[in-house]
Amino acid sequence: MRILLLNGPNLNLLGTRTPEVYGATTLRQVEESCRERAEQYGHSLEAYQSNHEGALIDAIHAARQTADAIVFNPGAYTHTSYALRDAIEAVEIQTVEVHISNVREREPWRRISRTEPACVYQIFGRGVSGYLAAIAHLHYRSIHPPITLSYGGHPDQVGDLRLPDGPGSHPVAVLIHGGGWTGPFTRDVMDGMAVDLLAHGLATWNIEYRRIPPVGGWRDTLGDVAAGLDALEVLADHHPLDLADVTVIGHSAGGHLGFFAARIARRRPQRFVSLAGMLDLHSLRPDFDELLSGFMGDELDTGIHRVDPIRNLPMGIPIVAVHGDRDDAVSPDQSRRFAAAAAASGDRARLVEVAGADHHDLVDPTAPSWETVTECCLG
Repeated sequence: MRILLLNGPNLNLLGTRTPEVYGATTLRQVEESCRERAEQYGHSLEAYQSNHEGALIDAIHAARQTADAIVFNPGAYTHTSYALRDAIEAVEIQTVEVHISNVREREPWRRISRTEPACVYQIFGRGVSGYLAAIAHLHYRSIHPPITLSYGGHPDQVGDLRLPDGPGSHPVAVLIHGGGWTGPFTRDVMDGMAVDLLAHGLATWNIEYRRIPPVGGWRDTLGDVAAGLDALEVLADHHPLDLADVTVIGHSAGGHLGFFAARIARRRPQRFVSLAGMLDLHSLRPDFDELLSGFMGDELDTGIHRVDPIRNLPMGIPIVAVHGDRDDAVSPDQSRRFAAAAAASGDRARLVEVAGADHHDLVDPTAPSWETVTECCLG
């Protein structure tokens, strides 16, 4: 796959322009790291930057002959340029829009994107690593494009369905991403797992949900993941899914959400796999209080027990708690305590500690630990 990395106005000033917002990495360094990442996936990448709208449109038009995909940061043009939107639509090249800052938490005018509707995905608020995430998304999309379907009326109430080749019905893995319930982290985090599990004969339903801020909160978010799981009943009317063989897999905060989705969904899954899950919320305090406050609102002190997995056992289905022993984002003690409490409650629970793995290795098919993670997910 040939990728065009396209950057718009003022991005030539990366590294010096408002570093507290955009970081200290220069555009040249971004281009070099993106080229290296593309090559790791077996793709090529060319980079271009302009401060002029017409030049960016010309570059998009020229990409019809030179590129199969585009990673595009339009800069401030994203908020105004219908012409760029038209150009992306006209060339019909899959494009991922990237923003370095969290545009959803900045000035109201920055929350509007005229170009996003023409793109296959948008990544924002992850710093310059968002460019690398865009390349990863395009890579996995090129291997097996998803069918993106809505399970509700909000833009974040969607999921990506992927079906294995061959006749069904297929067992299903429901994937719930992490990111501390916050806006910048979205379901693309689970793209690699979604594609990898297809090779093992599983259909994957990689769901999005409302996050904090500015929308969401524990009731909205928990309700969304349960609704996403319940949506399998509708999907099975149109796709060959085996609803008697459903596994819920959640990473980090998605492990927390997956626990409750499995408990409150109309049709309960057959097993639950937590990958570095946040499963003992009380023990995360006080270091995670700001994050927990965003999720719980003014119910942090009075209601946290209602949404704490370890305090809502037994679960009633088999559990596998997987954790890397080098995880410095969510302590392995979370899974150790949860697995012990689940077993004590009568659940069939298993703890798997992955030697040498960090927090993100558990959702990265290129990590050395991936075979162990896959075995746990397959049951």
